[in-house]
Amino acid sequence: MACERRGDKWKRLRICLTCGCVACSDDSPHRHARAHYQETDHPLIGAMEPGSTWRWCYVHERLV
Repeated sequence: MACERRGDKWKRLRICLTCGCVACSDDSPHRHARAHYQETDHPLIGAMEPGSTWRWCYVHERLV
């Protein structure tokens, strides 16, 4: 994960529902999950918190 390699902190982790890439959320300093979407066009992410059903679509900018 990019934050971990840089030694940075994150607030929440997100997982790409297309390829499984784990990255930091938009409320983290570097917004790596959004950067992943911009680089790959993989539009759906989910929360990494146990039991969470949170899902976000970058294309429609809304919860799914």
